[in-house]
Amino acid sequence: MEKLIDSFNEAETFSLGRQFGEKALPGDVYVLSGDLGAGKTVFAKGFAEGLGVTSPVTSPTFTILKSYEEGRMPLYHMDVYRIEDPDEMEEIGISEMLDGAGACLIEWGEKIREILPPRTVYVMINRADDGRFDHRRIVCSS
Repeated sequence: MEKLIDSFNEAETFSLGRQFGEKALPGDVYVLSGDLGAGKTVFAKGFAEGLGVTSPVTSPTFTILKSYEEGRMPLYHMDVYRIEDPDEMEEIGISEMLDGAGACLIEWGEKIREILPPRTVYVMINRADDGRFDHRRIVCSS
């Protein structure tokens, strides 16, 4: 199933992320895709707020993984942009996180698609080509 959502500013992208976070259940996996600057981290910040995370959320580009434990369940926020081989993810314990008590939010997760569970939700965020700077087209599919 695929759903198309238009976001016209950062606040709307954040709010959409928050809605996803409010509905997330333990073991849920979300992949965020899109160009640099498309809004993946804005969505992630909203998602974290929806889980009740109160600490600042930043992109884990250089650390690959950031864990947030203070919400209603753990949030495992990953950025796998620099991963060359999906097997590298075992070094950070991805299997335990995918089957764990928290939710996984994976930026650039299409790079490790073959190790993700079938229930993964894919969120593609792209700039719309209508000349409006903040207009994003967000496609959610499972």
